[in-house]
Amino acid sequence: QVQLVESGGGLVQAGGSLRLSCAASGSIFSINTMGWYRQAPGKQRELVAAETSGGNTDFADSVKGRFTIARDNAKNTVYLQMNSLKPEDTAVYYCNLYVIGKMFWGQGTQVTVSS
Repeated sequence: QVQLVESGGGLVQAGGSLRLSCAASGSIFSINTMGWYRQAPGKQRELVAAETSGGNTDFADSVKGRFTIARDNAKNTVYLQMNSLKPEDTAVYYCNLYVIGKMFWGQGTQVTVSS
């Protein structure tokens, strides 16, 4: 069983920063991809950023240059540093773990950016 526990969401003004954390526990293999998705009201869930255990990263075009992703493999933790936040970044952010063909999700954390 895999568990993902997120933290770090909240309310911030436009231009501000937030850092999300996600700790994974359970049957986690060393080769995996961890990342973040988000879902705004009325919209589909979309990839924000992801990083493989080998260090390859992928970002949504809308966050490139503003968000960074980092992993601590020893702690099975992934971080999302969000800078220069915009109101359109408002969404529920979900941590994601992809391992051996399976996807696991965290419970989600709300990020609200006020204008």
